[in-house]
Amino acid sequence: MAKRTVRQDYVDQMIEVIADRHEPHVTQAKALAYRVRRLAHRLETEIKRELAPHGIKLWELELLACLIRTEPKHRLSAGALMTQLQLTSGAVTNRVARLERNGWVSRDVDPDDRRSVLVELTPAGERRALEVFGVKTDSECELLSALSPAAQRRLNDDLRTALVALDGSG
Repeated sequence: MAKRTVRQDYVDQMIEVIADRHEPHVTQAKALAYRVRRLAHRLETEIKRELAPHGIKLWELELLACLIRTEPKHRLSAGALMTQLQLTSGAVTNRVARLERNGWVSRDVDPDDRRSVLVELTPAGERRALEVFGVKTDSECELLSALSPAAQRRLNDDLRTALVALDGSG
């Protein structure tokens, strides 16, 4: 049976240098952490590049997507956006204000809790997001096409397990 040749990447080269200083499980964890960060950075950079000609930033699309997923009113509290987007309250406030200036969201005081702000997707915001969702999806599929669908499922399941353990969610 022929042995499959595995191509090496930058992380392999880096790990070779430090492998003799760490136990194998530590070396594997470091390699995985580097690869996850590099892949996340590459995905974000490429998707931003693909969205730029369409006049929308990735963070704008992600915030609009949070609201679109909220049925039926497309409305969330600023606190829920903070949690879903993993941002500070100040960052959510600034981002919502910018999207409000674009006419893509509106905000109002929560009638059930006057201390809370509700952010609602406007029809213009929904149209804008739907116009460019396909660009982001196409970029994601292309960037991950080196992995078979089965490999993507396995990796997705493994990363979910790690995130659930870190987040304590699930």
